[in-house]
Amino acid sequence: MLKFEKNTIPELDFKEAIKKPIALRCVQINEPFEVQTMEGLMNGKKGDWLMIGVQGEMYPCDNLIFEKTYELL
Repeated sequence: MLKFEKNTIPELDFKEAIKKPIALRCVQINEPFEVQTMEGLMNGKKGDWLMIGVQGEMYPCDNLIFEKTYELL
């Protein structure tokens, strides 16, 4: 079994890839909330976003992370 250590990039033949610009459905929630995700129950804070992924999965996204990584269409 291969093992990869934190902060150590392995000597492999890496390729470059760009993440596809896929539009997701999202809504900002203005009160604390819970959502059942593929990983289990997760909590969102007031102002966080409820995201709907490409396979219909739901998950919370912290507002600061949303602002850094998403742009509303």
